[in-house]
Amino acid sequence: MKGRYRWWIGTLLLLSTVVNYIDRQTLSVLGPRLKVEFHWTNESFALVIISFRIAYTVMQAVTGRLLDRVGTRRGLSLAVLWYSAAAMLTSLATGLRSFCALRFLLGAGEAANWPGATKAVAEWFPRRERGWAVALFDSGSSFGAAIAVVLVPLLYTRLGGWRPAFLVTGTLGLLWLLLWRRSYHPPEAHPRLGSDELRMILDDRAAERAASAPGAAARPSPGWGTLLALPQTWGVIAARGLSDPVWFMITDWFAIYLASKGFKLEDTATGFWVPFLAADLGNFFGGGWSSFLIRRGWSVGRARKALIVGGAFGVLMLIPAAYLSTFVPLVACFAVATFSYAALSTMALALPADLFESGAVASVAGMAGAAAGAGTIVSTFLIGIVADRFSFKPILVTASLVPLLAAGLVLLLVRNDARSGQGVVKVI
Repeated sequence: MKGRYRWWIGTLLLLSTVVNYIDRQTLSVLGPRLKVEFHWTNESFALVIISFRIAYTVMQAVTGRLLDRVGTRRGLSLAVLWYSAAAMLTSLATGLRSFCALRFLLGAGEAANWPGATKAVAEWFPRRERGWAVALFDSGSSFGAAIAVVLVPLLYTRLGGWRPAFLVTGTLGLLWLLLWRRSYHPPEAHPRLGSDELRMILDDRAAERAASAPGAAARPSPGWGTLLALPQTWGVIAARGLSDPVWFMITDWFAIYLASKGFKLEDTATGFWVPFLAADLGNFFGGGWSSFLIRRGWSVGRARKALIVGGAFGVLMLIPAAYLSTFVPLVACFAVATFSYAALSTMALALPADLFESGAVASVAGMAGAAAGAGTIVSTFLIGIVADRFSFKPILVTASLVPLLAAGLVLLLVRNDARSGQGVVKVI
């Protein structure tokens, strides 16, 4: 661990995201069974998902601001404690209303994960490693979803129902919290960080500040008005707000989509997690390839944008997936799309740390997450209606096209300068 402690911090952020996704995916994996037990339509199931998304959307922006004020260690500790309790309490749900209420509480706590992890990456990792670091923690969403596909049915079968499954998965966050409280402090105050690694982190931070605004100190926690006046902020918001709903469409509805095609989860479990494994690979491809391009002399901004555009084109593979009825080709198309989305998403998540000074990173990440949540609420509502009244085909075709719009807005709005940034924006 000597000289590499930052990667232990990155591993903890990965584990946090894994736990976060296992808790939320427990509902999605059990969705076909819960729909039968409680006689829910797709519109009813959409209401449960939307309850989570409403809280998640509002709290993304709120927790981003709170994290910039109270710090990463304390902020993520409170968030994980909150959502672990909400996940365990879901085992007491008795119907649509109680599921909606408890998923709302879960979303309120889980919202802090991405702003907090992005802020931690900005605190601990030099610019050349941030693509890898973001890929590491963001891959936890795919790992968590893939683990849930195996773990939750096993708990359901072995423990005799869905209630123990929610209770057991909810306890995982408490175990993570013990490691986090023992391991995480800001680099400059960490009792176990080596002097060489600390010097490397602080030197990179100073060089980054000097490059973005020579002779100026970083502004702590600029207001939302200041940030929203910048085109770079809107570029980050567009990247997440338009692309994230595609991922949540897949994670929330994939089991139900397969069921609508006549596939049973117990018969297709081996292939069910393939798109999520592909997303893991896409995370690391995005982070690794952008880092490679930067080492080859590309600017940070150019490398990030190249992966965003390429990833957007790869998501077009959802179009043939909408028309296939054979399991292996269908899953293969989803796998290409999720790989491509994950490469794009990793770059979108890296943008706040690339573009903004430390005191603004979580705030911008939170606003982008709120936009992603708002887009997901609207899309989830429409998915429930369209799936019940028509089919999933128009849903998948639309989802394949939206990331291209996101990529276009990033190219338009994320400028490689700090004009009008008032000491907040870096040059990338």
